[in-house]
Amino acid sequence: MRDYPEVDVLVIGSGLAGLRVALSLSDRLRVRIVTKSRDHHSNTDRAQGGIAAVLGKDDAFELHVRDTLRAGAGLCHEDRVRAMVENAPHLIEGLLQVGLKFATREDGSYEMGREGGHSRRRVLHSGDFTGREVERAMVAAVRAHRSIQVLEDHFAIDLLKDADERVVGALVLDERRGEIGVHRARFTVLATGGTGKVYRYTSNPDIATGDGVAMAWRAGATLSNLEFEQFHPTCLYHPEAKSFLISEAVRGEGAVLRNLDGEAFMLRYHELADLAPRDVVARAIDAEMKSRGDDHVLLDATVIPAQQAIERFPNIYRRCLDYGFDLTREPLPVVPAAHYACGGVVTDENGVTDLENLFVVGESAMTGIHGANRLASNSLLEALHYGEAAAREILQLHGDGAGGGGEVAEFPDVGSGEEARTPLQHDWEIARRTMWDYVGIQRDLQWLEVARRRMDEMAEQARNICRQQRPSVDVHELRNVTLLGSLVVRCATFRKESRGLHSLVQYPETDDANFLGDTFIRKGKKPWLNPLEGR
Repeated sequence: MRDYPEVDVLVIGSGLAGLRVALSLSDRLRVRIVTKSRDHHSNTDRAQGGIAAVLGKDDAFELHVRDTLRAGAGLCHEDRVRAMVENAPHLIEGLLQVGLKFATREDGSYEMGREGGHSRRRVLHSGDFTGREVERAMVAAVRAHRSIQVLEDHFAIDLLKDADERVVGALVLDERRGEIGVHRARFTVLATGGTGKVYRYTSNPDIATGDGVAMAWRAGATLSNLEFEQFHPTCLYHPEAKSFLISEAVRGEGAVLRNLDGEAFMLRYHELADLAPRDVVARAIDAEMKSRGDDHVLLDATVIPAQQAIERFPNIYRRCLDYGFDLTREPLPVVPAAHYACGGVVTDENGVTDLENLFVVGESAMTGIHGANRLASNSLLEALHYGEAAAREILQLHGDGAGGGGEVAEFPDVGSGEEARTPLQHDWEIARRTMWDYVGIQRDLQWLEVARRRMDEMAEQARNICRQQRPSVDVHELRNVTLLGSLVVRCATFRKESRGLHSLVQYPETDDANFLGDTFIRKGKKPWLNPLEGR
């Protein structure tokens, strides 16, 4: 093992949340970012819609808060939602300072989009590749700081703790050298993104294997609300269109969902029709496909004036043309796909976890913002808000002399020997197909039991492979995916009601009397309910 020089803060992950933490600390502390791919590869990079913020004259903080709470189906933590919403103008100003440019109208005002669940146009955007522009600007700002070290192609395997159970850094695989490194830090920040690759069909990049959440679990942190996986309603249905989303903003501009007979069906499912919250739209599409036996539905954007559609969605327009579709002339075939994890590692309002010196931000965290269903375009806002809050808390603790840096009590068993000879691709396919078939948009207790047995078995197999084979990204990603699949099944089985993104056949109604609270789960314990106080 190679020992790296100790730093003040180790940030694992290079999405918006992790970059915000690093930038906010860069003037005072030594920061190291390790990322298993390139510094610009993340879910942030794929965010098409934009960032929700109250800036228009016809909008108000209270309306944004109300829309978020309504989408969250009773499980949002209102105090945290309100703090984030009211901080949004300040956060947007911070993005402008690092060089981000949002779309504007001729009079210089922001061109605000509208997405499902929003009662006003409040989504700032940079065309239909806002996330990519945010990531570009933030990466450039990080690269300009000499106090921030960025290590690409470095895969974090496990957290390290001292004898007092304090987190003191992480064990990291240098993918290029095939070498394990010990990265010690006074504070460690997990910002590794979501868990979309647990499912066979997902809008997420290949790196979204829930590594940070799995590491936190193994270290003993509390996780929450893993059953609430958001399925984006409209992923392009094409054999070569891997994970390509058709932004919800397209429906915000007037596009209509239709079945293969051309019927606009959404009004049968919700009064907001095509602008209903994502969980409603995804279930409606799933129900429509199953009742008719169709492989997909249609998203009709031909109702939007052609030039307007091309100018507002240039990337989507070009990509669809690449796959043989002209969205200005014909409806697009679409299906739902796993998109965003509303659960994760439990944190407080500053990203603090129940493991000393460990912070979690971004999609890896359960902050209480999203509840049982995320409101569209709140995710980048949450990443900014909690990235900044975590940095403030770290500076405060650092100034008080807190933090890790102690000796590692025990190094995890990361394996040795030859490259894995097990047919991992086959294991990946079984795991992700199991989650898609049995733990998807509509759930059944019998299916969940089948999934539990299968995922438990696969998780044990993956652990054994990790012990026996030489460390590799593929092996450890499989370990993380199968572990998280097993935990998602346990949380979904525990919540015997239907709420937000969790829909259970045997319990079709929302049960506030017994389940108005967050599902908590920790290593060695069964899931339990943490009630929302005073709600």
